[in-house]
Amino acid sequence: MAFLQLSMSCKLDDFMPLESALEAVGALAVTMSDAHLDAADEQAIFEPGVGETPLWNEMQLQALFPGDSDAELIRAALANAEPSMDFSGATFDVVEDQDWERAWMDQYEPLQFGQRTWIVPWNAELPAAAAEQGEEAAVIRLDPGLAFGSGTHPTTALCLEWLDSLADDGVLQGREVLDFGCGSGILALAALKLGASRAVGVDNDPQAITATADNAQRNGVAIDVYLPQDEPAATYPIVVANILASALIELSPVIGARVAPGGVLAMSGILHGQEGEVIAAYADRFDDLRADQQDDWMRVTGRRRG
Repeated sequence: MAFLQLSMSCKLDDFMPLESALEAVGALAVTMSDAHLDAADEQAIFEPGVGETPLWNEMQLQALFPGDSDAELIRAALANAEPSMDFSGATFDVVEDQDWERAWMDQYEPLQFGQRTWIVPWNAELPAAAAEQGEEAAVIRLDPGLAFGSGTHPTTALCLEWLDSLADDGVLQGREVLDFGCGSGILALAALKLGASRAVGVDNDPQAITATADNAQRNGVAIDVYLPQDEPAATYPIVVANILASALIELSPVIGARVAPGGVLAMSGILHGQEGEVIAAYADRFDDLRADQQDDWMRVTGRRRG
């Protein structure tokens, strides 16, 4: 099945009425991306806070219509729906349907983190180096689905390398781990594969809960996964939180309380320059706070007092 795709530029102030107009004239889906994706002034946009809808100031917008739609009729209908907007620059292309998730996974290569942690897609063979490690290799067969967390982002890589180092030091073996903001469950899966006795995942996105449970089942392990309001009160010797700096700061009392006295914490989702605020938010409970960098991203680690 083919679709007719409309593409046009859009200002932030125009997005909401434009989205409504597109849906009113029959758009099946509306997506947006940074208009300056390849420019030096690209703005990074992540998961919005509660009650917020942050977007780029200038966006490139795409809308899909049924393949038999008439492009000029759509343009005329949009001009009628929002006469204050100029739709003359809108372009139309025919795009063929495909399994977009599978197409992405076909391009996803196995990745190594630390000494023995491997993220391998379902449709890929085990790399020779992982096979040589035998049972020592911690192999996660991952199908991220629609939830964030495939190992390709520096924040995920920083957390995976930290877990791998804990395993090398013998700290992870037989311990319980909390993955706060679990996404696809990749960090909880890695902890179990590296020797943790139990992993708990928490996320406020129901889709992430589903993805984590599904990935755990496919990897032959069990992860106890909860929405925040359903999470049982508990402390853990190892906690990892890969979310956002703003959320890490806001939730510092919650996350800090999840770490058992003497336990260790790793946090990422922190842009370079934000690490100082994160460290300050946890300094009242944690010692040995330090920041490590990969590309433009930071990981903050520490040990809870007690």
